[in-house]
Amino acid sequence: MRGPIAPPQVPLAASRAEVFADLVQDSVERLERRWPQLADIDFLVLEVPRLEGRGDQAAWGDEAVPLGGVVPARDGRRARVVVYRRPVEIRTKGRDERAALVHEVVVEQVAELLGLTPETVDPRYGED
Repeated sequence: MRGPIAPPQVPLAASRAEVFADLVQDSVERLERRWPQLADIDFLVLEVPRLEGRGDQAAWGDEAVPLGGVVPARDGRRARVVVYRRPVEIRTKGRDERAALVHEVVVEQVAELLGLTPETVDPRYGED
């Protein structure tokens, strides 16, 4: 029998990138219940952070590769929160651990954007 193992709407057919984007969306939806202003922020998933330097040496030096970032609103553009898929995947084993780390990254970036502590954004921050 030839053809796909499962129809496209079944999770088995979802790519790793799609599954990861769903984890980010789930995290945002959890936070939007408490922070409705998050509807005005764009949440993006990128594979890896861009290097901001030239040459072969990483621009982060001795620092760890970032798991997320924030782009403040300016020039009529909405604020953005970015989660980097590959660095998060490398640091986790399994879906539950990945979901917990994604949520932690989203909470930290939202906190930075709003000028709050992560514990204020999500009182359960750090409990996982």
